[in-house]
Amino acid sequence: MTASSFSPETETFGSVMQAPDLPDGFTTTFTSRLIDANGIRQHAVVGGDGPALLLVHGWPESWYAWRYVMPELAKDYTVVAVDQRGIGLTDKPESGYDAATLASDLAALMAELGHDRFAVVGHDTGLVISYALAADYPDRVDRVALAEVPGPPTPDHSPPLFAPRQVNDKLWHIAFNRAGDIAERLVEGREAIFFGYEFAVQGGQVPDAAIDYYVTGLSAPGALSGSFGFYRDWDETMAQNGERGTRKLSMPVLGIGGEASWGAAVAGALSAIAEDVTTLVVPGTGHWVAEAAPEALLGPLSEFLAPFGALADSRKAG
Repeated sequence: MTASSFSPETETFGSVMQAPDLPDGFTTTFTSRLIDANGIRQHAVVGGDGPALLLVHGWPESWYAWRYVMPELAKDYTVVAVDQRGIGLTDKPESGYDAATLASDLAALMAELGHDRFAVVGHDTGLVISYALAADYPDRVDRVALAEVPGPPTPDHSPPLFAPRQVNDKLWHIAFNRAGDIAERLVEGREAIFFGYEFAVQGGQVPDAAIDYYVTGLSAPGALSGSFGFYRDWDETMAQNGERGTRKLSMPVLGIGGEASWGAAVAGALSAIAEDVTTLVVPGTGHWVAEAAPEALLGPLSEFLAPFGALADSRKAG
């Protein structure tokens, strides 16, 4: 921990102490921290003991998306659940939402926290960011689990404009969120309608109280623009991924899909950009795998992460 790092006030919305419906004992294990890294102040919820495990949420969530899996993972790992740039208590600058910058945010965050090597789990937009992190910092990422996007966007592999209704329901928000400030103007004051629809159309299974929590955070001043930032830099991220794709990931990769959502297509797409891919399809689950099926996710995820934990222990002993 650096001198510039400190805990936010407990009454601050978005911190651990203001989060609803947490598992028993959560606030005993986990604390909110604000860390100055890569030129911005980042919020991360940190707890546990052992080698470092970084959890990267998707849109339109925050660190809170991982709340059900964090306590079990903290038994074996130092868990770091971050708010991405533009989200939650992390700063919301006007620029820097391409995957390279978002990945460098997280690399700097982990360095400030004292973690040279770590494992990563990324969901949705967090998959794209975590892929960039693994590709850009292969000497620091030991293994990576990537959930619920059929591969990161590239110039030659992008969703079609006209798609069957079921696919359109999953992807329509990408074009809308990229459209510029017209998106903010249409959504402002209607956040509950917009984000409530998005949670429902992507498979539901997220508690109403959790959706209300996300909506409250996304209704704060500046929050909408920050949440759309990832999509506004889509062209830059696609170009970067075109370059990243020329070098396959060499570390182990777990491709995770919900059975009622992208399923095995996640691992199938990742096989084109990674050498060692394992498939996990979470049964009976839509897009929100960590919130909808934490127990079904935890078993296979823990098995995938176990060699990293063992290797980290052997390094420490040596």
